Amino acid sequence: MNQFTAVEKRRFWILVAIVSISGFSQGMLLPLISIIFEQDGLSSSLNGLNATGLYIGTLLISPFMEQPLRRFGYKPIIIVGGLLVFISLLLFPLWKSVVFWFILRLFIGIGDHALHFSTQTWITSFSPKERLGRNIALYGLSFGIGFAAGPLFLPLVSIYEGLPFIVSGILCLAAWSLVFLIDNDFPGHMHETSTMRGTWARFGATIGFAWVAFIPPFSYGFLESSLHAIFPVYALRNDFNLSMVSIILAAFSTGGILSQLPLGALSDRIGRRKVVLFALFGGAFSFSFAALLEHNMWTLVFAFLLAGLFVGSTFSLGISYMTDLTPKALLPTGNLLCGIFFSIGSLTGPFMGGVFLQFFEGFSFLWLVSLFLLSLSFLSLIKPKKQEVHSM
Repeated sequence: MNQFTAVEKRRFWILVAIVSISGFSQGMLLPLISIIFEQDGLSSSLNGLNATGLYIGTLLISPFMEQPLRRFGYKPIIIVGGLLVFISLLLFPLWKSVVFWFILRLFIGIGDHALHFSTQTWITSFSPKERLGRNIALYGLSFGIGFAAGPLFLPLVSIYEGLPFIVSGILCLAAWSLVFLIDNDFPGHMHETSTMRGTWARFGATIGFAWVAFIPPFSYGFLESSLHAIFPVYALRNDFNLSMVSIILAAFSTGGILSQLPLGALSDRIGRRKVVLFALFGGAFSFSFAALLEHNMWTLVFAFLLAGLFVGSTFSLGISYMTDLTPKALLPTGNLLCGIFFSIGSLTGPFMGGVFLQFFEGFSFLWLVSLFLLSLSFLSLIKPKKQEVHSM
């Protein structure tokens, strides 16, 4: 990072620290609440529906993110987003209610999206071109490491049900406070059109250019939410040990951490489309392998690690693929749409997973995941048509 000034270097590592703790809270929250509701006897479909609150919040706030970021700058948006997240986490132990916890997850979704969109855009704005890919990879790795560590704290629930929420809230507060050590800045490269009509027009144009690039973020959203919110329910119903569930989920996240940089470098060399197809087909194979051998715990850990190696970096691959297909003027909108499609996938995962568990009790939940990835793999074989750039 010798291209960075001292101020930029400090800013970068503070933003990385903030997003790693955010990853930790998300990685812990999804399986934790699912396990608590399952032990309380809540139906799997309602359990899955409750998990969608996080992503509904993300979708609700997405169309309104560009304008306040341009007006107020990065720092205030991160402050508001972080504040929403850690206050919501600390409120969970006060009252256990399906509706109340759904509302808190909604606010966490809004806060997380504000935090991620601001930090991601800020890093891309001051990173030198020759280090942009590496910096975004480090950003993704920091989130992945935090997300992988989250499920390892699930056993704390056996000490006191509210303890994981309190620990996560305190860690988020500590990381969030670091943002006050850096100065505010404003995005100078974002599109000048500030009307909602202009926003929707850019959304439509960007989808026309790069719709196929939004399949990988959509797939990763489905995987992340369904594996962390529904798989623990399935596992507990099949007499899996709670500590083993946390190890299995951490194995998937670890696979994504290990493969993120190698797959990114491979996509630079042989092309984004080939690597995306390799990842999706490989993920479908890995979950088929897991479904066939799920009664051996350590084989299942290996299968989840293998699946993570294939599909754990599909979100960042999708961002790179979108960048290849999208005109420069629409890149901020493309980044925003990657987050939106990730959220749509995240909404689909718990809902489909919960319904599957309720109506297909005799089948492994992992077959649903495998078939879903296989369908997206075939859809990704379609090449996008070249579009003309129109001014907006």
